[in-house]
Amino acid sequence: MQDPLELLDIPSLLSDEERDIQATVAAYLSDHVRPHVAGWFEEGVLPRELARELGKLGVLGMHLEGYGCAGTSALAYGLACLELEAVDSGIRSFVSVQGSLSMFSIWKYGSEEQKQEWLPRLAAGEAIGCFGLTEPDFGSNPSGMRTRAVRDGSDWVLNGTKMWITNGGLADVATVWAQTEEGIRGFLVARGTPGFSTQDIKHKLSMRASVTSELVLEDVRLPESARLPLATSLRAPLSCLNEARFGIVFGAVGAARDSLQAALDYSGTRIQFDRPIAGFQLTQRKLATMSVQVSNSMLLALHLAKLKEAGTLKPEQISMGKYNNVEAAIAIARESRTILGANGISLEYSPLRHANNLESVLTYEGTSDIHLLSIGHALTGIAAFR
Repeated sequence: MQDPLELLDIPSLLSDEERDIQATVAAYLSDHVRPHVAGWFEEGVLPRELARELGKLGVLGMHLEGYGCAGTSALAYGLACLELEAVDSGIRSFVSVQGSLSMFSIWKYGSEEQKQEWLPRLAAGEAIGCFGLTEPDFGSNPSGMRTRAVRDGSDWVLNGTKMWITNGGLADVATVWAQTEEGIRGFLVARGTPGFSTQDIKHKLSMRASVTSELVLEDVRLPESARLPLATSLRAPLSCLNEARFGIVFGAVGAARDSLQAALDYSGTRIQFDRPIAGFQLTQRKLATMSVQVSNSMLLALHLAKLKEAGTLKPEQISMGKYNNVEAAIAIARESRTILGANGISLEYSPLRHANNLESVLTYEGTSDIHLLSIGHALTGIAAFR
């Protein structure tokens, strides 16, 4: 079976256009990214020039309307995320941060001038964006952030530090969230602004084919025109995170499917005791169990896409998708590695690389614990984290 999702005939649930978009993204990545990604992971790099290629492919901000964006459906965007993460979580993370955090924050909360200045360039991959919310001491509780923006005449002066920022060292523009006297506000900080610097985080064991950075703001002076005028509370950055989490729901399915496919391919050709190991009952039990898990995750993702397209998708529903699909994906990646035996620790095969990456996906944009509390809040009406 070429695709484990064929077992439930899941591709039949997609339209011709959706299948074409998925196939186009998969084919490009197979030819131009997959052959190199293990090397990027080993070297801990992500080539900047990939941004323009992804822009030409049309996946940067593809679910947004206007300003050079493709304006596709939520499901089409999800399918693209699936194929991106099937190659590597770092590639999907780049696209998610560019489109669903950086671009979405400008598209949703920016002025027309900000949109015209940045969105066409970001959509084309001519510019790269990042999203500065998480701080060294405030991850799950962004409301406690210490970065501050203070008025000084007609300007704003920003001071603070952001941590674990995907694309930070590559970014031409950062959406930075800061405390003000009126509450949390968003600002666009262009690279080269005096007082703004980035430092890439090294020695990572996960998401190595991704640039992760610290952002430092030391008396960064910005005009009022740099503020996102429609972002008036913490709800603004949280809504951006929900956009990105939706992509993760599909992306995790991609990592799981690719891990399972690697195990299927390997077990069909690896001979032990004079037969392929795919013929042993214990191996088939692992393969069958994983196929059920990945199929269930995909069906959940498709359901959430329909809710999103209907405009009824709720944060706790995204939490359910993110929690379930990432937990399932990391379990599938680890189990697939056991079928590969000692060969599974080599970068020649993808499951352990996926498992390492998914350790980060478990944590960022809401840990599994926080998403469980979101679900618990919806069930009981009691906010356990307050």
